[in-house]
Amino acid sequence: MLTSPQPRLRPDAVTAMSPAGCPHVSGFKVDNWKQNLRVIYQCFVWSGSAETRKRKAKSCICHMCGAHLNRLHSCLYCVFFACFAKKHIHEHAKSKRHNLAIDLLYGGIYCFMCQDYIYDKEMEQIAKEEQRKAWKMQGIGEKYSTWEPTKRELELLRHNPKRRRITSNCTIGLRGLINLGNTCFMNCIVQALTHTPLLRDFFLSDRHKCEMQSNSCLVCEMSQLFQEFYSGHRSPHIPFRLLHLVWTHARHLAGYEQQDAHEFLIAALDVLHRHCKDDNGKKANNPNHCNCIIDQIFTGGLQSDVTCQVCQGVSTTIDPFWDISLDLPGSSTPFWPLSPGGDGSALNGESHATGATTLTDCLRRFTRPEHLGSSAKIKCSGCHSYQESTKQLTMKKLPIVACFHLKVREFSPARRGDICCVLLHFSKESRMNGQYQQTVDPFNNDNKYSLFAVVNHQGTLESGHYTTFIRQHKDQWFKCDDAIITKASIKDVLDSEGYLLFYHKQFLEYE
Repeated sequence: MLTSPQPRLRPDAVTAMSPAGCPHVSGFKVDNWKQNLRVIYQCFVWSGSAETRKRKAKSCICHMCGAHLNRLHSCLYCVFFACFAKKHIHEHAKSKRHNLAIDLLYGGIYCFMCQDYIYDKEMEQIAKEEQRKAWKMQGIGEKYSTWEPTKRELELLRHNPKRRRITSNCTIGLRGLINLGNTCFMNCIVQALTHTPLLRDFFLSDRHKCEMQSNSCLVCEMSQLFQEFYSGHRSPHIPFRLLHLVWTHARHLAGYEQQDAHEFLIAALDVLHRHCKDDNGKKANNPNHCNCIIDQIFTGGLQSDVTCQVCQGVSTTIDPFWDISLDLPGSSTPFWPLSPGGDGSALNGESHATGATTLTDCLRRFTRPEHLGSSAKIKCSGCHSYQESTKQLTMKKLPIVACFHLKVREFSPARRGDICCVLLHFSKESRMNGQYQQTVDPFNNDNKYSLFAVVNHQGTLESGHYTTFIRQHKDQWFKCDDAIITKASIKDVLDSEGYLLFYHKQFLEYE
C-alpha cells in the first residue's frame, strides 16, 4: 500500500545510478569480501542443503522485533537481520553507517545511499554461482540451468519445427513484480503491456533492431522483460533497470513518491515510440505516419469537427491518440441527461436505467455534439467572422488496442457496468443539417473489441495502491498485485472499479 505523497523531487536531486552499477559498493569490496558474500548466499539466501535451510529458519529473525517475515534483510557488514517493511534494517544502516544489505528471500542487494536495489557485475556473478550450487544440491540444477542447443539439437529442431503446445492451464507468462518502493503504478502497466498479444509476439520474435546504446534503450529493456516473463521462471522479477530507464527518459516520473498509472502508461508509450521509431521514411496507415510497433498497435485517429451555427461550415482536424479519457459520474456529479433539457429517459430511442453507467454510455457522451457557447466563438472561414459553433469528436481510425482512462477516483455503484465487451462503430458517416447520420450496420462485428486487462486503483487521491486483472488464454483471469499472482473469476473483474481498461480488436485488417 502506498504511503501519503511526498514533495516531488527535482530530477537532479535523485541519486543517479549509472548502468555500470552502484558507486557505494567499493567500501564493501575489501579483504575477503567475495568469500564473505558467498557464505551469506550459502547459509542465509539460497540454502542448498537441508542443514543450512534448518539453520536459516532458526537464525533468520529480525533482531529488533523477532519477526520471521516482513522482507528480512541481512547487513553485509555485520551479522544483523532486520525487517525491511518496518524499516528496522534502515535504522541499523543509519546508526552503524552500514550502507549495504541483502534480501534473504530473493538475494537482491539494497544500497541505503542510492535508496534502491543495485546491480554489480561481480556480486551478480557470485549470486548466480551460489544459486546454481544450491539448485544442484537440491537436485533441480538441470531443470533451471541455462540451456544452449548443441549442433545435434539444432539439427533436430530444424527437422521438428512444431511449437510447444500451450495448454488451457499453462501459466507461462504469469510472473510477479517486486515493488521497489511505491512502484505499483509501474508494475500494473507492465503487466498490461506484457499481456498485449501483438506486443508479446513482436518482442518474443526478436523483431527489435536497436540503433541506440543498448544500456539506454527502453525497447531493449522491454524485450528483455518479455524474455523474463515468458521464460517459465516462477520467482518474482525485479524491474530495477526498467525503473532506472524510465527515470532517465521521463524525468517527471523520477523519485520514490506515488505516481499515476495513467501518466506512467503515456510516458512509457512515448519513450518506447521514440526509441523504436522507424526512420526509413515509409508512411504507415496511421495518423503519426510511423511504422514503429507502438503506433501500429496503440495509435488511433481522433477527429474533431467544429461546425459554424450560421453557415454550417465545418472545420476538421485529426489528431493521433493512445488512449481516450472518459468522464464517469461521481457521487455528486450529474451524468444524465446528455442533452440540455432532456429528462434522461431515453437516448437514441433506447431507455437508460438510472444508477448504472456502461462504457457505451461514456462513449456516447464523449462523442456527442458540444455547444461551445458565446464565450468561445471561433472565426468561421466561411462567414469570415466570429460565430458560435458546436464541436463533435469521433474516432477516424480505431487502434488495435483501445485503452480507456476512466476519470473518477471516488467509488460509487454507478462505476460498475458493462466493461466486458464493447463495439466501436467506425464507418463513413453522412452529415445532414450539421448532424451526423450513422450508416453503420449495428450487427457488423469487424470493430468488436474484447477486454484483456483492467488496472484498478484502491485508496484516495493522495495515496493508494494499483493492481491489475489480466486475461490469460481465452477465458482465464488472474489478479496481479505486485509480486503476488492469484486466480480470479470474471465476476471479480466485472465487480472491480476499473481505472484503465485495455481492449484488443478481435478482427485485424490486412494492409
